[in-house]
Amino acid sequence: MPHTPGDFDYEAALAACAAGDPQAMQRLYEHEGGRLLGVALRIVRQRALAEDIVHDACVNIWTRAASFDASRGSARGWIYSVVRNLALNAVRDAGRHTDVDETTTQALEADMAVQAHHEVEERFALNASLGRLQHCLEGLDPARRSCVLHAYVDGCSHGEIAQRLGAPLGTVKAWIRRSLASLRECMA
Repeated sequence: MPHTPGDFDYEAALAACAAGDPQAMQRLYEHEGGRLLGVALRIVRQRALAEDIVHDACVNIWTRAASFDASRGSARGWIYSVVRNLALNAVRDAGRHTDVDETTTQALEADMAVQAHHEVEERFALNASLGRLQHCLEGLDPARRSCVLHAYVDGCSHGEIAQRLGAPLGTVKAWIRRSLASLRECMA
């Protein structure tokens, strides 16, 4: 008859492991080994690697059993967290490399090609817009162009622009307002 998690005293098993009882680790593995392997396998998706993780987890559980603190959680949860953490570390260490089938690879490549095409289109559109903007900026009076560039490229306030250009604040505000209207008209 198979054991259920409620039939097994995980805290006692960890205490016996901490005391150096090799039979305690054996009983723990016999009771939970299959489920621990299932947890590792769901994370790493490679049976041989999952088996290695469960082996390493058993070694860690054996050597660190004394560090289990019942006030921080259940013994069963602690055991499973050892396996989960090792499995997650293995996935991270593998550089998140996942083997995929040919159909998935082709779909990913097609998606990347579409993305690259859209990025190229966006760059061309941006370059065209920047070219038009450059043309429109060149059409402005030099003082007005300076006002716009100081405001929108350098991030200067209207007062700072007035100081830089030695022009009255009201004039700078009017130049910027009129220049933006001219730019909108030119870009349309």
